[in-house]
Amino acid sequence: MTPVHFAFSSAFMLGLTGLAFHRTHLLSALLCLEGMMLSLFLALSLWALQLDSTSFSASPMLLLAFSACEASAGLALLVATARTHGSDHLQTLNLLQC
Repeated sequence: MTPVHFAFSSAFMLGLTGLAFHRTHLLSALLCLEGMMLSLFLALSLWALQLDSTSFSASPMLLLAFSACEASAGLALLVATARTHGSDHLQTLNLLQC
């Protein structure tokens, strides 16, 4: 395993463990998701550069576009829950009260 591969794998795993264990605020969950998407974007773009193929060159930009859509939807949900519930604590959200 190369050091670059290890760095991207460890960044993804740190984001995943942060998402799994630190679920007190919605904003922290969104930041962990963005960290995971950033590590995936960098790994995919370096993989496309190493292959020297033009067919894989569009995939990092497609992932970045989906990541931007995910971030905007997450921020919209954050604002909506902060307005309706008063905070972004995940313990105050209850699916049975919808």
